[in-house]
Amino acid sequence: MLGSKIDLFGNEWLDVVFDAKNKNYGAYTLRRDSSSNTAKALLLAGTAFILLFLSPKIIQLVRGSQDIEDAVSTQSVVTVQSPPAVNPETPPPAAVEPPPSKQNITKFLPPVVVENPRDPEPVSIKELENSNPGAKTVEGTDDGQIVIEGPTGKGPVGARATEDSHVYDVFSALEVQPTFPGGMDKFYAYLSKSIRYPAAAQEINIQGKVFVSFIIERNGKLSDIKVERKLGYGTDEEAIRVLNASPRWIPGIQNGIAVRVKYNIPISFSLAQ
Repeated sequence: MLGSKIDLFGNEWLDVVFDAKNKNYGAYTLRRDSSSNTAKALLLAGTAFILLFLSPKIIQLVRGSQDIEDAVSTQSVVTVQSPPAVNPETPPPAAVEPPPSKQNITKFLPPVVVENPRDPEPVSIKELENSNPGAKTVEGTDDGQIVIEGPTGKGPVGARATEDSHVYDVFSALEVQPTFPGGMDKFYAYLSKSIRYPAAAQEINIQGKVFVSFIIERNGKLSDIKVERKLGYGTDEEAIRVLNASPRWIPGIQNGIAVRVKYNIPISFSLAQ
């Protein structure tokens, strides 16, 4: 008996304990049914807890579906009137041609890739040295008007604007900031195409940035070009050369007149790997 294995969670050990005793006694019945009673109690308690915990969610889902049905049933139909018919006999307004410009204008539109190009060759940088970029090519006349892209003042008609000799920086609150024709992406594309890598820098694999400053004059030309942070081995001189040959910029505008603006940019020198 002592060496045998007895399952304490089973009912076999009850027969050993209550051997030769009155099994009709209440303790024997309670001990025999205690496992099943405990399992039933845990199942009932768990079920009651889960129902109590989920009852607000269930109530909310039931009420939410009813609210949605009520909202759908109470929606009204909105009728949109059709627009008035267009009279085909009414001609569109005629386009007004602007007055001629005093300075030459060369057609300079962004390039568009097409399957069968029919436009002439792109405008070269040399052609833009004596003309401003525009939507189409116009030959300037001596009695033409000087057109400035920017807001105008409230002075009398025919009055001559006073020149502003002050040098603004690029962070100044100007009415119109200076920009390269076509945007800064075009300017950096011009630098990438025009820079000739110095031989001395190539031999010892010199790479980096040259920080330069320059002034955009009232006529769009670049002046006072300086190297603020050098890289050496001919890269500084090459950066100055390319900026001196740069096409004219569109100048900055302040109080309706063109002004001088100082610009700072980095020019990168990198060798293709």
